Order: sequence, then C-alpha cells, then structure tokens
Amino acid sequence: MQTATKRILIIDDEPDMRRAVRLTIQLQEPEWEVLEAENGDKGLTLIESEQPDLVLLDVLMPGMNGFEVLEQLRLFSDVPVIILTVRDDELDKVRGLELGADDYIVKPFGHLELMARIRSVLRRTEGAAATHEAPVEIDGLRIDFDAHRVTVRGEIVPMTATEYKLLEILARNAGRVVPYQTLLNRVWGRYAVDSSDYLKVYIHRLRQKLEEDPAHPRYIRTVRGQGYMLGE
Repeated sequence: MQTATKRILIIDDEPDMRRAVRLTIQLQEPEWEVLEAENGDKGLTLIESEQPDLVLLDVLMPGMNGFEVLEQLRLFSDVPVIILTVRDDELDKVRGLELGADDYIVKPFGHLELMARIRSVLRRTEGAAATHEAPVEIDGLRIDFDAHRVTVRGEIVPMTATEYKLLEILARNAGRVVPYQTLLNRVWGRYAVDSSDYLKVYIHRLRQKLEEDPAHPRYIRTVRGQGYMLGE
C-alpha cells in the first residue's frame, strides 16, 4: 500500500546531519518531500509558508536555539515536532515536552528508530477516519471523536495531535483506569517504554487546558500506582 505524500522540515545547523536525515527519509519514503533550514529564523519562515506535516528540530543551534524556536512556533502552529539533540538530559526532555514537542530523540540515532518515531507522530496527527461515534461528555467537557474537537462548556480547546490522542484514549475508556504503560505504548509507541516523563508532562498540559483548577482536577484523575482515569 502506497504511503500518502508528506512534507518534512529539518531545522538543524549541521549540513551533515540534515543530509543524513534527508537520505534516511528519502530511502524509506521516496514520495515524501524534505525541506531544510539551517537556523531557527528560516525554519519558522518555512513553517508559515510551506506548512509541513512534521518538523525535526535540533536543540543546540547558534542564535535561536531549538527551545526558542519551539516556543515561537507554538504561538501560531500545532505542527508536530520531534526534538533532535545530542544531550540525553531529562530536564531538556521535560522542557521540550512542556513547550509543545511531540517526541524527543537523542543523536546519534538509527534510521529505523527515526522513521518509527516519525510515523508514530504522523499517525497521531492523521487520526482515525470518522466512525460516527457518539461524543463523550463529562460535566461540561465534550470530546467529539468524529470532528476531533474538544470543548469545555462550549468553548473549543486547541489541542496538539499528541494531546488529543492521549485524551482520546482516556475518553474511550471513560470511568476506567488506563495503566501508565498502556498510555505510553498507545501514544508514543515502543520507544517510549522508559519515558514516563512524557506522560506526566502531557497530563499536566491537558489539565492546564481543561481543568478549572489543575491542582485539583475533576476530569483527569490520577490513580496512584496504576494510571489515569477520565471521569468518575
């Protein structure tokens, strides 16, 4: 089955890294278009003008670093972002996720891992075809699966693809505890097996967007030692 054409933007100041990533993508998905930017300013311009399906963003760049780029692009775009960096630092990972990254991969990485992460993030973005399912409604929170729309008391809540995917899984299991590992596997895939920080950061982000009092959530509840649950 032929894969739909995608447009991938690489923002990295190292020409060799851009070339290696481009060749990896073109080898695996020859129909995809690969765009390149050697700095953050050019990357932001290309995001606005070309509207890529996914951004691969280096952290350690001269001038505007990757975190600054991510912070600015999230002001105008929900494009999925995978952070690329040589630093395997938990604080950096958490910071990237808090700023709106969808995934994080440490250099050097294998081409199979890179493509698996790209495809995983793109699947979240595309979502499932409309199945005419009834929305889930809980005390003013409404998740409309067909429209991929989340509202709280009638107000639309903007969501990135990863945020929506996580909320969707909780909503499809409303009233039941979804184990931590199940959520990690369903949203981030097998490479996230030891990445519990991903889940904590995204649950925090969802609560900030949905809850009237995020410190005392009424929608997304933590069941200690087990997982998370939407609703009672």
